Amino acid sequence: MPKVPAWQDVVQALIHLVFPSGCASCQTPLWQTSIPFFCQSCWGKLSLLPEPYCPQCGRPFASPVALTHSPTHACGACREHPPAFSKAWSVFAYQTPLKEALALFKYRGKVTLAHPLARLLIQHLPSLPPVDVIMPVPLHAQRLREREFNQSALLANPLSQHLGLPLILGGLIRTRPTVPQTSLTRKERLTNLRGAFSVSQPVAIQGKAILVIDDVMTTGTTLHECAHTLRQAGSGPVYGLTLARMV
Repeated sequence: MPKVPAWQDVVQALIHLVFPSGCASCQTPLWQTSIPFFCQSCWGKLSLLPEPYCPQCGRPFASPVALTHSPTHACGACREHPPAFSKAWSVFAYQTPLKEALALFKYRGKVTLAHPLARLLIQHLPSLPPVDVIMPVPLHAQRLREREFNQSALLANPLSQHLGLPLILGGLIRTRPTVPQTSLTRKERLTNLRGAFSVSQPVAIQGKAILVIDDVMTTGTTLHECAHTLRQAGSGPVYGLTLARMV
């Protein structure tokens, strides 16, 4: 028996029929798709982060045999500057079409992408250690007013429901506006976020293992600063999970 399409799919198909648009990746006309702004062919080309990668920060190693004889071998960056977080995972490489999807989501306000992006995170969820609460990386109040949403919070909410864990919003605060990390050199990234976060209610995180959610990891500086702030305020171990990582 053929599957009856959901009413949302029918409505979306009608919209595409009356107002056809092109896939944000390949520009192919979209007549019917379950993923906003992308054709099924392009969406199926998402690239998982290639193994092997650093067991602490998740940075992919250049050599395919890097961990063969030493599974706990950390990358040079983690050895030289040990991060404040205990471990971080990233699911996908920051490449087409995910790169375009995140740009539409974050910078053009296409929040309809929040659900399919969060679904990707849940579908490819790594094996996590015991965690007490989930927290999104915060935006500064000025940036939040401009954007009107926090993309990390929109990813974290479905994940907290899936895992059955409390989602703490506003517990971690960005105290000053900062330049986007993607626009900076590695050296600039290391200082851009220093001292940019604070904890609003330290008693709420005392001794708790925290999973911090963000959309993209570049050098890991954002997660490091969040974890450093949380640990200084008395939290337990801090872990990080991002949808994508620059490679």
